[in-house]
Amino acid sequence: MISRASATHFHHSKSWLVILAASLFFFYEFIQMQMFNSISGSLMSHFDINGEQLGNLSAMYLYGNVLFLFPAGLILDRVSTRQLILYTLVLCIAGTLGFAIAHHFWQAALSRILAGVGNAFGFLSCMRLAARWFPSRMLAFVVGVIVTIAMLGGVCAQTPLTLLTHYYSWQEIMFFNAALGVIIFFVIFMQVQDYPETYEKQHQAQQQQLESLGFFPSIGLAIRNPQNWLGGCYTSCLNLPIMLLGALWGNLYLEQVHHLTDIQASSVVSMIFIGMIIGSPLVGAWSDLISLRKFPMILGAIFSLISILVLIEFQNLTYIPLLILFFSIGFFTSVQVLSYPLIAESNNRIVTSTATAWASFIIMGGAALSQPLFGLIIDHFWNGLKINGVNIYSSTAFEHAMLLFPITFLFALICAFFVKETQCREFNSHHQTRL
Repeated sequence: MISRASATHFHHSKSWLVILAASLFFFYEFIQMQMFNSISGSLMSHFDINGEQLGNLSAMYLYGNVLFLFPAGLILDRVSTRQLILYTLVLCIAGTLGFAIAHHFWQAALSRILAGVGNAFGFLSCMRLAARWFPSRMLAFVVGVIVTIAMLGGVCAQTPLTLLTHYYSWQEIMFFNAALGVIIFFVIFMQVQDYPETYEKQHQAQQQQLESLGFFPSIGLAIRNPQNWLGGCYTSCLNLPIMLLGALWGNLYLEQVHHLTDIQASSVVSMIFIGMIIGSPLVGAWSDLISLRKFPMILGAIFSLISILVLIEFQNLTYIPLLILFFSIGFFTSVQVLSYPLIAESNNRIVTSTATAWASFIIMGGAALSQPLFGLIIDHFWNGLKINGVNIYSSTAFEHAMLLFPITFLFALICAFFVKETQCREFNSHHQTRL
């Protein structure tokens, strides 16, 4: 007979295996989301496009993501998480292959949308699994680990991908990218389960409760909860360094304003992700330890604002100070991970995925709007100079575009002040959202 201690250890180990395997999907999606930063020059030259058009092409991934985020949450609350991960990962791989063979802008855009649709299920699936396999008191730390794995994908999309561009075309790199997706598919197929055996009765009860509640009332529960709006806006704002500097404009900004080489620039941008990798689990564990969400969110927003103002103010920073500063930005903005446990704790479990999807819709919607907006601003101040098919922008152009960061960080701080503290407790009758 297996002892209770052995059974508990097995369950704990299995929980981590499930979450780590599922997080590989988020890891893969983050590569797709962030890779334009390393191949932006090649894409501008290949498709003969300007900054705004490049921003729109990158944002196509986010448009596909945003369009399906809310439906993804509704679906995840009702069907098998494992099956959805596998099906949507296939969509993402197909989009990556389509992008690799695209000869025209519209073909590349369509492929990006297809890959973005798959991404809509990535993080939400991990959140759904985390809520089932781990207790609420560990949720912030688990989310931090999930985000850490995603940030490793962001790191892979920076210097390693930039180095590959020295030896392979961007199309060949996309084929390697698709092959990685196939490997991850088989890992998830082998390891991921929807929920532990002990959760079976609770799952059935939740499904019956969800069915009796009705489709549209369940949507209303998520949309009417102010916590979901505030958490979504907070993370959307603090996520912009990842979505703008990490995903698209960081290399060009550092090469053209701070005169770094492409390898140096990609190394500096990588520090945002490394800061997130270190910060996310630490912030999550600290928040769980002190049983507070609001205070760390306020503190993180303040320090994020200070860090970005230093970057904007000093235009003559050299390589080492930039490494430190980008790491600081990533570390302090990692506090954004607390929005997800905050939302999970502020909603009834039967609509966890729907609520998280609504917040994610706001988060990714902000990114989808900001990428072309950043490109539009720098194009407005562009003097027409091109070298090898790549637009060359002035420091003034980037300086105006970078003002997006302090404005949005200040808004994030305001959102944090209005968040209602959950004290790391699961949803109950004292929360404002009721069945």
